[in-house]
Amino acid sequence: MKFDALKENLTSFWDNVSEGWRHLTQSAAGALTRFKPGENANLPDRDQVDDDFYLPSRSWAMLGGDLFEDGERLVVRLEVPGMEKENLNIEVLDDALVVSGEKRFERESTEGRWRVMQCAYGSFRRVVPLPVAVLADQARAGYRNGVLRVELPKATPGKPASVTIPVE
Repeated sequence: MKFDALKENLTSFWDNVSEGWRHLTQSAAGALTRFKPGENANLPDRDQVDDDFYLPSRSWAMLGGDLFEDGERLVVRLEVPGMEKENLNIEVLDDALVVSGEKRFERESTEGRWRVMQCAYGSFRRVVPLPVAVLADQARAGYRNGVLRVELPKATPGKPASVTIPVE
């Protein structure tokens, strides 16, 4: 009897882990963003950091986002913490919102060593697919508390498009 209970618990545990992993990879696939340190990144050299996983040339971060649609507009909210709004570039290319910029490393004023380096620094580019055509020249953007909010009026206002496809 104990073996059956153990088997059931292990099966349940494995199902939860695999479901969680599937959800993470599906929902985060677009949010995973590569940062490429350039000349202005000002990152510490490898020998100044004790973190075994620190690779100044390979930084990745999750730039999570939300996309809201109503009858008149699309609203994109994108988490880009640690940025200055002057270092963000926003454009609409075809059917996507493209946010790019550069996050610069700020050195401490005293001498010492970095024990952990988990934040991403450098230039990045995040693409958010847009489900409908927008009037890019009428878009508005704001940045507050590490969240970029871009409001894009729809080119053809109305309900979100819905198409029924018959099965033959």
